[in-house]
Amino acid sequence: MKTRGVTIRGPILTQASPERAFLVAIATKGSAGRWLVEDSVEELAQLAGTAGASVVGKLIQQLPKPSKTHYLGKGKLDELLALKSSTSYNVAIFDDELSPLQQRNLEDVLQVKVIDRAALILDVFARRARTHEGQLQVELAQHQYLLPRLAGQWSHLERLGGGIGTRGPGEAQIETDRRLIRRKIHHLKAQIEEVRKHRELYRHQRRKSGIPIIALVGYTNAGKSTLLNALTQAEVFVEDKLFATLDPTTRRLSLPDKSVVLVTDTVGFIRKLPPTIVTAFRATLEELVEASVLVHIVDLTCHSAPEQCQTVEDILADLNLMDKPRITALNKIDLLLNRGKTWDEESAISYLSHRSEVTGKNTVLISAAKRWGLTELSELINHTLTQTVSPV
Repeated sequence: MKTRGVTIRGPILTQASPERAFLVAIATKGSAGRWLVEDSVEELAQLAGTAGASVVGKLIQQLPKPSKTHYLGKGKLDELLALKSSTSYNVAIFDDELSPLQQRNLEDVLQVKVIDRAALILDVFARRARTHEGQLQVELAQHQYLLPRLAGQWSHLERLGGGIGTRGPGEAQIETDRRLIRRKIHHLKAQIEEVRKHRELYRHQRRKSGIPIIALVGYTNAGKSTLLNALTQAEVFVEDKLFATLDPTTRRLSLPDKSVVLVTDTVGFIRKLPPTIVTAFRATLEELVEASVLVHIVDLTCHSAPEQCQTVEDILADLNLMDKPRITALNKIDLLLNRGKTWDEESAISYLSHRSEVTGKNTVLISAAKRWGLTELSELINHTLTQTVSPV
């Protein structure tokens, strides 16, 4: 990314050979009940791998709350510093968003690059965005994240030229950088607003056509794109990595009663999603507002599925979408049942349907990869739409 006078040199974790990453997290009181910290660190490792890093170690400290100055307590910080010699890590990745003070102090002590979970997610988003709209949204989020963190440690910020009009009287370099980034943020917001207006025109046309919209939502890597492909032959890129696809895709689907709906795949959610991402992607997430029905895709094989579901629910609540008609599609049942026995679609769904912990109202069992349960899902979408008083 380039700003007049400022260069942000692409993804954070990019170099010829994979960077050696050491992961660090705090287990605070009560965190185990909602989301085991080990799960969160494992997810952090997946994000690091998606960003191109090689994870060489992990460190978790039990603390009432993170240290305001160094995130870790002094003993664990000394331990982390000592581990440099045995692991040769050159980047430390922290599982929470760090304050500018914490990040600066940690870099001073560790003498390696220090990034937090928010920056890592932004890095992955930067790698995955393919459309112009997606790239604009990621760039805006990166600048909004960077602005309060401008300080001496951001050595990748450099002057590009100079001369008349590039610097205020007596203005320090950091103030110049801040001013330029604010200007870039303003410009990006204006561009995204134009995108939003174009989207609104498309939505207006769709409203006039009376075609209902079915939005696929869920945790990242739950199988939304695979399901879209299975339902509509969309040929969306699919990969077993977090945030394999960012850019929304919409396709037509004929339901059992021969009516036609539009199915939209949306950006996946994740725990501790940076607020800058939610803000920047609001133009995309507005698609959810227009949806007649939300289909929540759940990876039934993940032992953290309940926590992942709660994360999705929390984000939907933040977007004021809790009142939308909802279908839950429990995905990847073929993997759940893979215990040496050969299952077919009918026997698999019949077996799991009798397990009360995985069944419920407006819930359907599917395997998007095997195309199991798609008829039942289509019928449930059909039924849910008929219950909607005023479909979009």
